[in-house]
Amino acid sequence: MAGIRLTPEEPEMPIGTPPRPQLPLSVAGAGGGSGGLEMASDDERSVAADSWSVRSEYGSTLDDDQRYADAAEVLAAAAASANFPSAASDYCSDKDDQDPGDVEGSMLGLQSYWDASYSEDLANFQEHGHAGEIWFGADVMDTVAVWTKSLCNIIQGGIPSDHEGIKSEVDENLFSNYPVLDVGTGNGLLLQALAKQGFTDLTGTDYSEGAIELARNLATRDGFTSIKFLVDDLLETRLDRKFKIITDKGTLDAIGLHPDGYAKRIMYWESVSNLVEPGGIVVITSCNHTKDELLQEVEEFSKRKFGKENMDEGAGPVSQIFRYIDHVRTYPTIMFGGVEGSQVCTVAFQRMLSEN
Repeated sequence: MAGIRLTPEEPEMPIGTPPRPQLPLSVAGAGGGSGGLEMASDDERSVAADSWSVRSEYGSTLDDDQRYADAAEVLAAAAASANFPSAASDYCSDKDDQDPGDVEGSMLGLQSYWDASYSEDLANFQEHGHAGEIWFGADVMDTVAVWTKSLCNIIQGGIPSDHEGIKSEVDENLFSNYPVLDVGTGNGLLLQALAKQGFTDLTGTDYSEGAIELARNLATRDGFTSIKFLVDDLLETRLDRKFKIITDKGTLDAIGLHPDGYAKRIMYWESVSNLVEPGGIVVITSCNHTKDELLQEVEEFSKRKFGKENMDEGAGPVSQIFRYIDHVRTYPTIMFGGVEGSQVCTVAFQRMLSEN
């Protein structure tokens, strides 16, 4: 369901370790007319401080006072930067053009949060050898890796007339050298799962230097030394090559939690559309958006890209940049408000060969 956020997979904790607190859904929500973040209340600040424990089997390496100070610093930075302009781009937020279904801003949308988070994960890896979070859990990660492999038949043969053309068995000689980019790779474990499926040309990027250092250390330890990891901000990418497959497990969600998330999601789609080869695929796993919401977002991106005149009735079909392929159909479902859905969705899109 849209807006339902999964907590990361919980490893078994050793005896004597205090229970790990749940990550807050939104410590500071979107502000009023100014568009800034509201200052957190004392209760919210306390929740944030309690949540600032390392996400590993050993709990926090910081004492309570230090965790409180670190969380307060991030919250203060969020408030101070609420009105800063977006990163260099042709896009800027327009309050009259906001998506009413937007998720409220959170410190999880700020780079400062992830820099601090991965710095602590890296320290715990160096001390205890633990990898940190597997966002959405190991089962979802493995499902994404296997399902992405099955989509390679589509890259080779084009979109089938029905989704039965997506087969689980794929000729390894067909896809093993396909270049794959994992955006917002974090600890890089999804790329390790893809390597186990037979992919050999794998690249992971993240704007957090700590994440990339952690991912490199884990890949070296686990024997995946051929995976390339680069510090790169997707919204201002410096990559000069294209990829047949782009994967995203939670990155679009985090971008949407930025105070200027609406504009930054447009930048996201612009960047991804330039990085994926024509005919290539983009596989997005999200817990903040349903399949239908992602489809709508892709359609709106195409409309914005080609001008609002394409939206007028009778103006002909809107040029497509991406088209929907399929979604993972094996995730557990729940009922909410009389509507059936899942807490996480994985959707695949194909980059059109030409934008018409």
